Amino acid sequence: MGQFSGGCYLSCGILLFLGLQVPATLARGSRGEALQHGQSGTLPHFLEEPDDAYIVKSNPIKLRCQARPALQIFFKCNGEWVHQSQHSSQEHTDLGTGLKIREVMINVSRQQVEDFHGPEDYWCLCVAWSHLGTSKSRKATVRIAYLRKNFEQDPQGIEVPLKGMIVLHCRPPEGVPVAEVEWLKNEEPVNSDGIIDTRADHNLIISEARLSDSGNYTCLASNIVAKRRSATATVVVYVNGGWSSWTDWSPCNVRCGRGVQKRSRTCTNPAPLNGGAFCEGMSVQKSTCNTLCPVDGGWGEWSEWTVCSAECERQRSRDCTAPEPKHGGRLCDGAALATDNCTGGLCTQNRKLLHDAKPQGVETSSDVALYSGLAAGVVTVVVLIVAVTLYRKNQSEYGVDVIDSSALTGGFQSFSFKTSRQGNPLLINSSLQPDLTVSRTYTSPMCFQDSIDKELMAERSLLDPLPDLKVKGQSSFMVSLGVAERAEYHVMSHPQTFPRGMAPDYSGVAVEATLGRREKSLFITQAPLTPSRPPHKTTGVFGHAGGRLVVPNTGISLLVPHGGIAEDTTWEMYMIINQVDSSSSTVSEDGQEILLSPEVTYGPPGLDLSCPIAMTIAHCAEAAAGNWTIRLKRQTQDNKWEEVMSVDEESTSCYCLLEAQSCHLLLERPGRYALVGQPLRQEAAKRLRLAVFGSPDTSNPLGFTLRVYCVDDTPHAFQEVAVGERSRGGRLLEEPKMLLFRGNTFSLQVSIQDVPQLLWSIKPFTTCQEFSFSQVWASNQHPLQCAFSLERYSHSSSPLSCKISIRQVKGQEQILQVYTSVVENEKGVVPFFSQSDCTVTSQTGSRAFKIPLSIRQRICATFDTANAKGKDWQLLAQKLHIDRNLCYFACQESPSAVILSLWEAQHQDSGDLDSLASALEEISKVQSSRTTTLGCSNEELDTEFT
Repeated sequence: MGQFSGGCYLSCGILLFLGLQVPATLARGSRGEALQHGQSGTLPHFLEEPDDAYIVKSNPIKLRCQARPALQIFFKCNGEWVHQSQHSSQEHTDLGTGLKIREVMINVSRQQVEDFHGPEDYWCLCVAWSHLGTSKSRKATVRIAYLRKNFEQDPQGIEVPLKGMIVLHCRPPEGVPVAEVEWLKNEEPVNSDGIIDTRADHNLIISEARLSDSGNYTCLASNIVAKRRSATATVVVYVNGGWSSWTDWSPCNVRCGRGVQKRSRTCTNPAPLNGGAFCEGMSVQKSTCNTLCPVDGGWGEWSEWTVCSAECERQRSRDCTAPEPKHGGRLCDGAALATDNCTGGLCTQNRKLLHDAKPQGVETSSDVALYSGLAAGVVTVVVLIVAVTLYRKNQSEYGVDVIDSSALTGGFQSFSFKTSRQGNPLLINSSLQPDLTVSRTYTSPMCFQDSIDKELMAERSLLDPLPDLKVKGQSSFMVSLGVAERAEYHVMSHPQTFPRGMAPDYSGVAVEATLGRREKSLFITQAPLTPSRPPHKTTGVFGHAGGRLVVPNTGISLLVPHGGIAEDTTWEMYMIINQVDSSSSTVSEDGQEILLSPEVTYGPPGLDLSCPIAMTIAHCAEAAAGNWTIRLKRQTQDNKWEEVMSVDEESTSCYCLLEAQSCHLLLERPGRYALVGQPLRQEAAKRLRLAVFGSPDTSNPLGFTLRVYCVDDTPHAFQEVAVGERSRGGRLLEEPKMLLFRGNTFSLQVSIQDVPQLLWSIKPFTTCQEFSFSQVWASNQHPLQCAFSLERYSHSSSPLSCKISIRQVKGQEQILQVYTSVVENEKGVVPFFSQSDCTVTSQTGSRAFKIPLSIRQRICATFDTANAKGKDWQLLAQKLHIDRNLCYFACQESPSAVILSLWEAQHQDSGDLDSLASALEEISKVQSSRTTTLGCSNEELDTEFT
């Protein structure tokens, strides 16, 4: 009883201190109550204690307590009592025991937690009272929840072999409560199926990698506040190639004697996958073999004649044993048994003379057949000789003096055209004497770009036949001009036609015998015929004055510098854009290189020049970012490709000047060249040109086909597409656009959008089409095409408007807007090329160069001379921004001339002479004596350039 009273007094004092009303039962302490609770009384027992809680953003949390039996329950937070006004309580009686159950709740706000500054977290507990005393609940902590944005460690991409171990590390951002980690593969949750372990410190571990484990993995961290995604890690499970079993040995390649047999195996067990290494070792084994030679049978000696028989006959025999036939050899020819009349024909039987032995009769008939065959052969030969003689006599009546078979066997010749008289109607000023040393070549088709040339073409006098031309050559011939009609030239033989004693070779040039007639005119009023295919080859005859070759609409050109060819010597040079040959791969076998330009050949092979030529090749690499290693390669005589140089390296054998869309090369060896590139990182990109063409469907009067092309962004590659579309009547429906395709292994998707569904229908499942990464990345200048077949509901629905979306997954996207009409005429068609298809294919002499010859000679004479400040050509190269790989120019006889040739190739389209004049003006300011050395004033220099 005393203990009860003491507990009651203490409880009442606390309640009064808190400003709470003391219950009457506690204040009176009646004996009946005391007895009642004393007999069944117990300390409060907590049915529910407060739990740890987190405040999310600014939302308050509730703490709850429930005890039995309990007269009062109060919260105590951070050692201080919570006021009664902040409590929310409920009370009811347990029907089973009759004891009172009390439940109390309080709210804790974010501000309360933030204002608390203590050695530990904000905490609260419950204190419950009964007649016997008090009980305390567990401490519940209250914390503010958060999750930071940045991961402490992001997973990193990895490449592992098949059955290798994959470990992706992930350390989630700091947060309260601690974030839970989940792994995603290709945006789908990873299933821990016993093979994939995601429990060890949030890391993802795959003990044995499978091909299906390749993908994009993301670490997902989350708590009650937010979710955070890590950077995506790409996992590539590759398979190294393995050799298959050897095949059986092939039969010996000879039927007799020592030969070779071989067996092979393929790298398909397994085949390399996802960048796996190719098999090491040889795919073909060879071994020597010996085949027993067949031995043909031979007759042995005849045996002795037998005794004459009653029939007056004797016999003898021989065996096929000298030697015996072996190893498939032939049996002996002839009879093994011979019979002969042993009485000289005098022995009779049945009054009839016995004939001679059968073998002698066989030999007689064989001799008759032999002599008959020889007689027939002699008669046949005599008839052929008479026929050939008559044929040659008939041909000579047409005036053919020489038939040169070299015109049909391939190759190129070197020859010069020289006018035979001084007067020339093509000269602008007839008082000027023509330069008879300059070679002139008229090839097909040439469109003169200068206004003076256009005026000359309009003159009626120019339509007259040209004067006779003297041609250095070993045979009479006629060169086809490639226009609607051909002009004929009277030519004369000359013993010194070809340089260094080379034999004539007319490969690729139309050559005919000269008939001695001149009814045709060189220039005609009709327009030249448009070729059915793009001109992949161009030729020109060049002499000491040099010139330029251009393959129209391809970005390929060749500059022959002035003085590169010796005087009194001419060369017929050519350029060919080769089709990519599958038998000889330009790129490396490991698949890390791709072709960035067309394969271009220039020649002839025996070309002898005193200075390098400048060749320009268009490429499709996005080289500005420095994500590529670009190399120049050359084809060897055994059709293999060897590296000439890397564009970024220095070399004395050749020079490469890489620009955004083309590469200018200084070369000294004729041959077949190409640019290849190796990406250094996934950001490496190549340019694609995108175009959409359309044409009615010939098989469906209501149909219309849209063809979308993705080609490497070189003029030659797009010209292939344009020519093909011309042949099928296609129209270019939108200006082509450029897209950067990156080497990140993601595919290219082409989809059609916004098709008017009330007017047009499209085949199902064709609205989105896809090219794999390897198809686009290693297209090797070949166009990629996909088609969309549409059908209108009626003939009146002629307009068509839609969008073509071309995008690389996780890359760039381009939209081609199509707005056309099925019955649209060609006036509304966007042209295939911004420039005319008819361009100059060859130019010779001063017309081929931007820099006048006199200025060029002065510049070379000035800058090739050393002075106290060093080689001036180095300063010229610096001002013209050609100051890389100077060791190449230092090895040249005239460094300034080679620098100017490279400048000519670089500015062949713009012809920006102002930049050269400005560079010379800057040099004159640096060296005040430069103007005096040049021998002309700045005004005079500007006048000559103008």
